Amino acid sequence: MSKQELVVVGQDGAEGCCPTLLTAPLDEDQAADLAKVFKALGDPVRLRLLSMIASRAGGEVCVCDLTPAFDLSQPTISHHLKLLKQAGLIDSERRGTWVYYRPLPQMTDRLAAVLTRPAEPSMPPTTPAGAAS
Repeated sequence: MSKQELVVVGQDGAEGCCPTLLTAPLDEDQAADLAKVFKALGDPVRLRLLSMIASRAGGEVCVCDLTPAFDLSQPTISHHLKLLKQAGLIDSERRGTWVYYRPLPQMTDRLAAVLTRPAEPSMPPTTPAGAAS
């Protein structure tokens, strides 16, 4: 029997390093952290808000530009933005009476990495049996 220590992929303590869902099982803490983010994204209004913020030229958008896009009250929009912020998807900055929101690329990059399939090793081209090389 081997006395080698088993190494769990993605648990080397490096911040932002985590296995993809297809390469190694998530540990409890990783699953809990990701579940919060996915829960925040599980609402169509929050998903639209994140999309509007992330796709905005200049990298940020004023709440005054977000609210009119929805048939919801301003407090409801603020609640959704608060949940996106708590999930680590956006950040905000108050300027006078308005709040400006910007995406946090490290979280969207982390989500992309977790959901990305690992690259398959490339196979050399095969020649059919009996074919001349």
